[in-house]
Amino acid sequence: MLLLLMHGLDTLITSVLFDDYYPTLNPFMFLRDLFSLVVIVGIAMAFCRRLLSKRPRPKTTVVDYYALVILSIIMISGILLEGTKIVSHSIYQEMVDEYSGLEEPEELKALEAFWVKEFAVVSPNVKKTFDKNVLIDGEQLHEMSCAGCHSRPQWGFMGYGAAKVVSPIALPLDRANVHTLLWYLHFMACFFGLAYLPFSKFFHMIATPVFLLANAVMEEGESDPVNLATKQAMQFDACTHCGDCTARCSVAVAFDEIPNPNILPSEKLAAFRSLLSGNGLNQQSLMKLQEGSHICTDCHRCTDVCPVGINLEDLWLNLNRHLAGLGYCKPELWAREAIGAEFDLKKLKDSTLSLTTVDKRFAGGLTGSAQAGTFTVCFGCQNCTNVCPVVGNYENPKEVVGLLPHEIMHSLALKQKELALGSKMLWDCVTCYECQEHCPQGVRVTDVLYELKNLALRHLKEKVT
Repeated sequence: MLLLLMHGLDTLITSVLFDDYYPTLNPFMFLRDLFSLVVIVGIAMAFCRRLLSKRPRPKTTVVDYYALVILSIIMISGILLEGTKIVSHSIYQEMVDEYSGLEEPEELKALEAFWVKEFAVVSPNVKKTFDKNVLIDGEQLHEMSCAGCHSRPQWGFMGYGAAKVVSPIALPLDRANVHTLLWYLHFMACFFGLAYLPFSKFFHMIATPVFLLANAVMEEGESDPVNLATKQAMQFDACTHCGDCTARCSVAVAFDEIPNPNILPSEKLAAFRSLLSGNGLNQQSLMKLQEGSHICTDCHRCTDVCPVGINLEDLWLNLNRHLAGLGYCKPELWAREAIGAEFDLKKLKDSTLSLTTVDKRFAGGLTGSAQAGTFTVCFGCQNCTNVCPVVGNYENPKEVVGLLPHEIMHSLALKQKELALGSKMLWDCVTCYECQEHCPQGVRVTDVLYELKNLALRHLKEKVT
């Protein structure tokens, strides 16, 4: 932003604010290269995140590639342009002819020698063995004619470094007019970057400050509902796709087992935006968005760490309501019915258990998890059932929830798939962890129930597909 405002829009902003502005004067020359270095470091960080980072991160999209490529072209062409202009003898000659007012050959030779020595110009006329008196005369002429609009090029450290690199081939580059080609490349890259800005990831440069200002003066329950709705719409454009929400998401680890990008908050937000924009999502995309939406635990961590201040928690609630209106309700609602119909606990309630219903693979799926496998040490003290607030909420809990927590642990020990998955307790559990905290054996009761829900949903997905 600083590079764009100070350098890209210098005729509109910098030259208006500073009467003595020249792009070749300090501090403007130094700041331009400093801001360029910051952008280059940012581009390098973006590439490293995509190539080296192992943590769950936002998906790299076409827009991301465009941003990296166009920024790279702008920065590289700009630095090379600055470097070739520093060493260009033809550009130096044009400046002398237009601004110096010198006509005597001795004066022109002295000034040129000084610029070759101190300003890195590569000249076909001046050798690098300089006469001390000629340099003194050249310095005096420079102070009279050039110093008012030219600082030493070393202050533009990025361009000066490029000038040193290309100096051995500076004369052929100058004859080929490469600096003009680089100017057109740099100009066109900047033009396309600015023209596409409202339609790209770059738009957050404008939308984010506006959203922050709006967010600072609006409050839920006090501001006009229309204004609040407008602010919520602005949140989608204000998102910088930085991935902080994904990095801190408490269920992002599920992405390793369920390769659904919509589990990650940053990707879920992009999908929600596509849904609201009217582009439409096919049924498969909607089902993935539904799964990503309802796997959220409402822990509020994504909202807490968002650097823009987007209320992601509120967006997820709106997304759930929107999906429910489209007929994509919470998966647990249809999973409860589907699993209950397949594993009907009532059919087993008054019958004697048969050893033929043992499912060893089912129990093995649980013992593969360090948390869920702890059910094997349960000895039936019923502490988990006694402290469960869901059980305590009913006079006759078994009629409502089916198996109680300690009974579910027993069914797992007996490898009874029908009993374990047929209990409504799986879906009524509020994950308060009371049972887990009070277990004398250290059984991770809540984690076991959570794992059973995952197995039930996986079982249903396999049947559907």
